[in-house]
Amino acid sequence: MDIYNMIKIAFASTDGVSVNQHFGWCEEFYIYEIDASGSTFITQSDALEKYEDEAEKLLSKIDALQDSDIVYVSQIGPKASNMVKKAGIYPMSSSNQEQSIESVIASIQKMLSGNTPLWLKAIVMRKRV
Repeated sequence: MDIYNMIKIAFASTDGVSVNQHFGWCEEFYIYEIDASGSTFITQSDALEKYEDEAEKLLSKIDALQDSDIVYVSQIGPKASNMVKKAGIYPMSSSNQEQSIESVIASIQKMLSGNTPLWLKAIVMRKRV
């Protein structure tokens, strides 16, 4: 894998196959390192802690992302999205409840190997600093 173009993505999933969890309700994140030529599953991160306070709950979810560059979810609210961005993580929403982690990885790899969009270039360049 090309360490200079590698990014870390956390997927909100109940089964490790589909992107099917709302950020605020997610109990597990599946974390991968990805570059244009490959991907490696890193860990399954527990986000089970329950909090009454909304901000504490969201901060707990952000901690579970383990320094990911992108979090890919089925849905994310505006407050959570802003908090994720402030933590230096780019939030993305799935196009449908059946979208597979594998298809998202393939799509991002294609972007990394070709005409990389500016938002993704910014993530890759930040990693090089």
